[in-house]
Amino acid sequence: MRRAAIGAAIAALLSSASAAFATDVTILTPYISSVPTNEMAQGFKAEGDKRGWNVTIIDTRNDFGQLASRMEDTINAKASAIVLISTDPAQVGDQVELAAKSGIPVISLDGSKNPNVAVNITSNNFDLGAQLSDALFKALGGKGNIVKFYHSAHPGVHQRELALDEALKTHPDVKVIADHFVKVPGPVDDGRIAMENILRQHGDEIDGVWAAWDDPGVGAELATESEKPDAKFIIMGIDGSQQAIDMIKACTRYKATFRQDFPTMAAVGAEQLDKILAGGKADKDEIFVPAVMITPESLGVKCP
Repeated sequence: MRRAAIGAAIAALLSSASAAFATDVTILTPYISSVPTNEMAQGFKAEGDKRGWNVTIIDTRNDFGQLASRMEDTINAKASAIVLISTDPAQVGDQVELAAKSGIPVISLDGSKNPNVAVNITSNNFDLGAQLSDALFKALGGKGNIVKFYHSAHPGVHQRELALDEALKTHPDVKVIADHFVKVPGPVDDGRIAMENILRQHGDEIDGVWAAWDDPGVGAELATESEKPDAKFIIMGIDGSQQAIDMIKACTRYKATFRQDFPTMAAVGAEQLDKILAGGKADKDEIFVPAVMITPESLGVKCP
């Protein structure tokens, strides 16, 4: 009996020690309803599971006040690390600074650089915006009227918008005749509703749709199928969402998307955090993961 009691005590002690040294990583984002954000979150969690980390995902549904509050809760709970996804760290700057002072490393996926963030893993979003703009303008023959869907609150998406602004300066015959700040959560539905209104106002004037990411572009296609099915304009976006790819395969108005490699972002983020938790440093303060253009041709589809 005594041996059994001693054994149980040792087991409990070891379990307690194991819990004390557990690696608790918290993912925080306001955008889990976005397909790319969710893909990164789930991908990072899978990478953490491989490493034996306890990974928790917290979504605040576009509420940045709650994001700051939940981040403070995470810091007070003495998490091992924090991962911000699709968030500009400056929007929770006080909390990011508090984490740094508390010795809790913060990394970012699809965000932006910050003095208190160890590393940001992302696409080169300005370059993506430039590629999207160039592809759309080329498809339009260098002239035409476009509709712009954007969301400046997201740091990466805002960089794409800035790239469009630069491209427009060198293409004076391309005009933005309507634009819409897309609401999140629910960007597909918001894009659809906005496009329905834009079609009623501008109708045959539209030659192209520039979608800063695929969700509102998908909404724009759905609206056009319902409101103006004979419309001949072109839609292009970024992210390579499955809905957008399906539309490209089906030879709809959706003609191209730029697929960001979100699984690789998650994997690289986990690798970098592994180094940091082991007492090292990230390779760089920002690491870019390349994107790939997806078109009917790249999918092996011949559209009429």
